[in-house]
Amino acid sequence: MQIVLLVYFAAMNVLALVAMGRDKRFAQRGERRTPEATLLSLAVLGGSIGALLGMLVFRHKTKHPAFFVGIPAIVLIQAAIALFLLRL
Repeated sequence: MQIVLLVYFAAMNVLALVAMGRDKRFAQRGERRTPEATLLSLAVLGGSIGALLGMLVFRHKTKHPAFFVGIPAIVLIQAAIALFLLRL
């Protein structure tokens, strides 16, 4: 079960990172963008570290409060939940 969870969270983080990079590229080209709700959902569903890395690496969504406050908050909440579950 632990392996399944590790693979899931790794995949979600890679997906969130790629989505942030893709959205940044589309923004630069003036193409159709990924909805902010989709990017935030990827973070909530386990890809928060990938989304945060995407913000930093691609310098994307760094001026949007939902992202520069929300993504780090999601990382902290998920870390707290993981620590709690590991101590059970």
